[in-house]
Amino acid sequence: MTQHDLDVLDEIQRRVLWLATRIVDAANHDRATGDGVKVGGHQASSASLVTAMTALWFAHLDAEDRVAVKPHASPVFHAIQYLLGNLDRSYLPRLRARGGLQSYPSRTKDPDEVDFSTGSVGLGAAAPLFAAATRRYVDAHFGARPHSRFVALIGDAELDEGNIWEAVADPATTGLGNVMWLVDFNRQSLDRVVPGIRINQWRGQFEAAGWHVVEVKYGRRLAEAYARPGGEALRDWIDAMPNEQYQSLFGLTGPALRKQFLDGAPAGIADLIESVSDEDLGPLVTDLGGHDLQAMLDAYAQCDAVTDRPSVVFAYTVKGWGLPIAGNPRNHSALLSTEQVDALRAAQGLTSETEWDRLDPASPAGIRAGARREALSRAPRERALGVTVPESTGVRATKPISTQEVFGRVLVDLARDREVGRYLVTTAPDVATSTNLAGFINKTGVFAPTEQRSWTEDRMLRWTESPAGQHIELGISEMNLFLLLGQLGLSWDLSGQPLLPVGTVYDPFVLRGLDAFLYGTYSGSRFVVAGTPSGITLAPEGGAHQSTITASVGLELPGVTFVEPAYAATLDWLLCDALGQIAGGSAPAATAAPAEDGAYYFRLSTRPLDQAPFEAARARLGDAVLRRQVVAGAYRLVDAHQAYPHLVDAPVVQLAASGAVLPEVLAAAAELADEGIAAHVVDVTSLDRLYRAWQRTLRQGVRTATVPSVPGALRSAFADRVPVVTVHDAASHAMAWLGSAVGAPAVPLGVDEFGQSGSVADLYELHDLLPGSIVNAALAAIALR
Repeated sequence: MTQHDLDVLDEIQRRVLWLATRIVDAANHDRATGDGVKVGGHQASSASLVTAMTALWFAHLDAEDRVAVKPHASPVFHAIQYLLGNLDRSYLPRLRARGGLQSYPSRTKDPDEVDFSTGSVGLGAAAPLFAAATRRYVDAHFGARPHSRFVALIGDAELDEGNIWEAVADPATTGLGNVMWLVDFNRQSLDRVVPGIRINQWRGQFEAAGWHVVEVKYGRRLAEAYARPGGEALRDWIDAMPNEQYQSLFGLTGPALRKQFLDGAPAGIADLIESVSDEDLGPLVTDLGGHDLQAMLDAYAQCDAVTDRPSVVFAYTVKGWGLPIAGNPRNHSALLSTEQVDALRAAQGLTSETEWDRLDPASPAGIRAGARREALSRAPRERALGVTVPESTGVRATKPISTQEVFGRVLVDLARDREVGRYLVTTAPDVATSTNLAGFINKTGVFAPTEQRSWTEDRMLRWTESPAGQHIELGISEMNLFLLLGQLGLSWDLSGQPLLPVGTVYDPFVLRGLDAFLYGTYSGSRFVVAGTPSGITLAPEGGAHQSTITASVGLELPGVTFVEPAYAATLDWLLCDALGQIAGGSAPAATAAPAEDGAYYFRLSTRPLDQAPFEAARARLGDAVLRRQVVAGAYRLVDAHQAYPHLVDAPVVQLAASGAVLPEVLAAAAELADEGIAAHVVDVTSLDRLYRAWQRTLRQGVRTATVPSVPGALRSAFADRVPVVTVHDAASHAMAWLGSAVGAPAVPLGVDEFGQSGSVADLYELHDLLPGSIVNAALAAIALR
């Protein structure tokens, strides 16, 4: 790159620095919030990445490349998008305001195009790695897409996050030569200047995982000084200097800086810098490579040249580069004063009238910005898969069967569908066979970038690894599971190919991956995950393997539809519906709700259930009506007035339950009938859909000051306004709201303490889930009325 080009890039980066700083300043000083709460922002953390990001967007990236920007550098990203003409000027003063720029880059909420949401540190860093793994899968199955580089810009403190190293170490992410991580190595965290430098440790960890490591430590001035006589000694001293001492130099000038720099230096260093003026000494000894445009572009080129493994660049930077708070130990959330902002504006040659202007389009900098906008423009991507997932695979069961087993059968049947099967891709963190994916794996194989020889024969499981396989096996990391699912569910955008991703995990360990689960759904990803087996019904496994709060997680997590079927046909219908929604090629679910846009969480069990009660309901209602109610969230499994006509004038109670506990609920209904009480049994297939339907009507009433209506899903399942008992192999509060929704007294039964080992009957007795307890709860509910 010529000196002219570098000068143009330098002009651009100075404008980027100004805009990023002013964006945060305007949010805090120009806008009255009226609530007294600090708006905040990260001027210093943004400044440290200005050079690296300017070099990327204005000289390196192609349109097909995808970049995750560290959370605190979002003002730099938006400043760059503004200069490229991709963001309206009106948004610049609206950082962290309603409808404005988000505090951290967001795929779903920012007005400019964001590739990867960031915010929860560590996850945004790993997302491009799994997006590259997804691209490798897409290329192998659907033909090579235009070449993309997957880049993550991360803070050095993010390397403290364990999920970083889980992602780096997973076999599914090896050999991804189109991945580059750029570490903003400013050696400061939120609270302090980091004592010592862990570069040797981190370099070793990346190299041990097979990564290519590049360090960009010094800029041009220092490189030239090192090349002069005695320069090696100067370099040795700067390398050996304690990090805290080096960082302190940025706040000093003149003789004070010289004295601090020489404190503890070996003999001869003072003589080496004697000829350097006080004015030039600071820019020399603080000349870091992360702020040298040519050095950064050279590092990017080195990474491009290594195509057989991921690369990581450690860019040495100063937190607050170019600002008066540079290197200050407490600058993480510090804000420039109005006077400091005024001085920075003047130094840029701007006024209050011109401070938000873009680059002059006729200037060399403006011409480059215009050219880069054209080079980086992208065509719209199509999210819909354009295939129709059948409403049902027609799965039938003539004997007791568990939902986990049915789940595996339905996937195998869908894999046989010529239109749908090729888009299915499954993944699991070393639990594929124990979550019933073996049948799918036998049919489709395991994905590997190259053909792998199998050294053992297994009649039950054909673990054939090849580029044609449709199952991606992960190591034991639930974070990686949800990170991969999240990127598979965004493949329509990041790789130009919609997929139907399905993951499985032991239900208790959904919580281990919860941060990544939330990250994927916040990013708008669409996938199916099955948590199985679940609850204290996994009785002999003990409390550590018995999930009790996961139902609440599924119910409360935005962007997720929680589903907990009990019977084979209900699972078949619900899974086909979920995949149909993701495919976008089938009609929306036959409910009063609009089409859903998010992920699906199926909570399943290994307990075999007798299918006869469901078949009786099927005969009573017919497939069309029953499927509509199942998909809507609930149906009346037993209508007491039809099952026990002699109880037409008897007291009535409704027993609502999900999943594995339904046999006990049915037994309790029979006992209540013997005692002269009519008990309807409601199978709640999606607590989530019921709740959302109820909330929609409530909020509509609140916003219009009208009496809320009763949504159809609740009205058909709970036709009578009578007392309710909720029964759930999960925390009791997850279903407790049904009493309010129905408008009747409710007694919730569930698991509110840690479980222990035992038989199902033992543990159900311990937690009041046996028929006798349910009967007593029903009597209590009637008494409350």
